[in-house]
Amino acid sequence: MAFALGTIDVAAIRAAFRADGHVVIRDFLAPEGAEELRRHLIARRDWAVVLNTESGVREIPAAVYDALDDAQRETLDRMVAARARTGFQYRYGALRVPDDDDARRASGDALSAFARFMSSPTVVDLLRDVTGHDDIAFADAQGTRYAPGDFLTRHDDAVEGKHRRAAYVFSLSPGWQPEWGGLLLFHDAAGDVTRGVTPDMGSLRLFSVPADHSVSHVAPSAPDARLSVTGWLRAHPN
Repeated sequence: MAFALGTIDVAAIRAAFRADGHVVIRDFLAPEGAEELRRHLIARRDWAVVLNTESGVREIPAAVYDALDDAQRETLDRMVAARARTGFQYRYGALRVPDDDDARRASGDALSAFARFMSSPTVVDLLRDVTGHDDIAFADAQGTRYAPGDFLTRHDDAVEGKHRRAAYVFSLSPGWQPEWGGLLLFHDAAGDVTRGVTPDMGSLRLFSVPADHSVSHVAPSAPDARLSVTGWLRAHPN
């Protein structure tokens, strides 16, 4: 699939980002692009549930996770909750996208096509202009799916060696209500919430790295999973 930019007021979003380190670009894609990508993520059957453990990131194929019995699920839930009380923890569904452009092209799916679009010269030039980071070289990407009970605790995205200049969230959740949770929350140095962002459909949010943020628990009342494509705008190593 070929994606195209929507109608974007570059001067306005540049000014907003430079002033605040955060901006939302409504209707980032031309019509039908966001809906096509949303349908693709819903249809995928190769999701993995990712979470943090003492030995590092654990990825559980969604089919295996769904087949856990009640006792196994309770044990896993207790472990996830215990780490969330005292440190960095998360649980959500992920679809990984390779960073290599040849691998993205070979996969031929809509998610990889979106990752290639985000790394295309036209979009990279736009994102350099908006953020002021002239060394942005490409965007990495992953599909994310937050089901009821999923969350992401506070962190700042700064990882040595990744050369992240800004983060992005491309939301694919039409009609999402704030009381369903899954809110992107920004925090000050004291941990207080300074901004809460409700998922929506077809908007791209950019924010500077580092920036303390989290994703609140998705409520049991949410009728669907919170879908998005997330990633970072990155420079190449020197």
